[in-house]
Amino acid sequence: MSEGRDRRKYERYDTSISVDYVSGETFLFSYITNISEMGIFIRSEEPLPIGSHIQLKFATTEEQFDLEGEVVWINPMKADGDNINPGMGVRLVDLQPEERERVVALIRTVAYLRDDAEGCD
Repeated sequence: MSEGRDRRKYERYDTSISVDYVSGETFLFSYITNISEMGIFIRSEEPLPIGSHIQLKFATTEEQFDLEGEVVWINPMKADGDNINPGMGVRLVDLQPEERERVVALIRTVAYLRDDAEGCD
């Protein structure tokens, strides 16, 4: 088991969900490439600085999510382009119980779809 996985309390699931996010006067569009109960990874060639607070908006076919997050780590784009996964880790903050349940339900759906796709091999 890798050291990175050891520090994570919640299992992460790969996904591809479009997301709009706003930090101050910065408005951007990207993709959530993995998700857990308390955080997401947003792919970005220009991640925001650690500590940035952002408003997240994303949707599934069933519902819309409007959540708050904080950038807690970044994987910057390297000058030589030798970085296949640039972006930022965002911790979801100030989740109300009903919001957390909605995120957990989304994760269960993502996990189910992933497991179902793996079973088709």
